[in-house]
Amino acid sequence: MSITPRQKRWLKQQVHHLKPVVLIGQHGLGESVLAELEVALAHHELLKIRISVGDREERDAILATIGERTGAALISRIGNVAALYRPNPRKRDPLVLPRD
Repeated sequence: MSITPRQKRWLKQQVHHLKPVVLIGQHGLGESVLAELEVALAHHELLKIRISVGDREERDAILATIGERTGAALISRIGNVAALYRPNPRKRDPLVLPRD
């Protein structure tokens, strides 16, 4: 999925006020967490997650795995909080990204 810089900037504005929906704790990324991420992305499309595991490299590896397994795009990452976006065309009111 490709997101233009303008769309990414717009998505960052939309996610700013949201609270983290999924929390990844000391046990890391398991199948149950991935299943919860799938449900949350299908319902919200745009969400924040908090990763409270290890150091920066470990968090980057977790985010890469999430992107591969869910097909979600990483919008931003600041410290332990990351924003993800995956469109859901079957949603009643899907997010409409600005066009370039």
